[in-house]
Amino acid sequence: MARGITESDVHTAADEIVGVGERPTVERIRAHLGTGSPNTVTRWLETWWKGLGHRLETHHRGLAVPDAPKAVVDLAGKWWALAIEHAQTEAESALADDHATLERQVQALERDREAFSAEADTLRAQVSDASHKLELARAQTAEFQRLAARLEEQLLEVGRQRDAAISQAADGEGARQALGSRIQSLQDAAQSERESLGLHVRAVEDRALREIDRARQEAKELQNRLLMASRQAIAAEKSLRELIEQANLKTLEAVREASAQRARAEALEVHLGVLGDLPAALEAAIRQSDARPTAGKPHRRAKVASSKQTNTKQPKSPGLRRHRVKVAD
Repeated sequence: MARGITESDVHTAADEIVGVGERPTVERIRAHLGTGSPNTVTRWLETWWKGLGHRLETHHRGLAVPDAPKAVVDLAGKWWALAIEHAQTEAESALADDHATLERQVQALERDREAFSAEADTLRAQVSDASHKLELARAQTAEFQRLAARLEEQLLEVGRQRDAAISQAADGEGARQALGSRIQSLQDAAQSERESLGLHVRAVEDRALREIDRARQEAKELQNRLLMASRQAIAAEKSLRELIEQANLKTLEAVREASAQRARAEALEVHLGVLGDLPAALEAAIRQSDARPTAGKPHRRAKVASSKQTNTKQPKSPGLRRHRVKVAD
């Protein structure tokens, strides 16, 4: 808020603004003075407007001409009354504008105050939060101090361990050098072994390439053989199929022949069944002839007996034996 502005400063500024033909307003007076709060300028501007009529009347009296004609005085009075009325209208309009401006500024200030109040509440909450955080930070600081003390003790222990490690490192330096020389010798041996192994690998690769070439040749020959064998197998299969067809034909013929032989055998069995009753009939006839007493013919009885014995030993006729032999064939 600007300070140091007086009522006289505002009145003088308003007179100067009127002198240049402009209406004095709060903003113009502030711009003319370069300072001043809107409330102060508005208050002093109202006093300027209230004293404007008195100043104009005083000025009119100072300008009055003695012994002037009454018509001139009346006309001048009318013009002066019109001027005062116009000035008053302008003043009221200016005051209304200033009041509206002031009202807007008051509303803006009220909004600013509310914003400041909300901001103050926020700041108070932040202060409370900061206080809580400060207490927490103090507790954490105490804990950190305890941790720092423990860390110092640990650092001392680490320092002692570091000294021991340094002594061990000094002892291990000699071992490292010895190990380095050993590693160098092993690297040299490994290098020579690597070179010999490389020569061996190249020899093995050359031998493997030769083996691969030979295997390719053999595979090619085997493919040719396989092709020939496949062709021979196809031909053999064809011949075998022909033989199988011939065997099937022969089998069919043999089946037919067997069927015919079976029919002939059945016929012969029927015939043999008929012939099987012949020996019994002959024996009955011989018995009847033996039962007749005929003198002077002993030799015939002996012949019959001999014939009977012969029939007993060979009961089958030659024709029957021929038939059975044929069936067996």
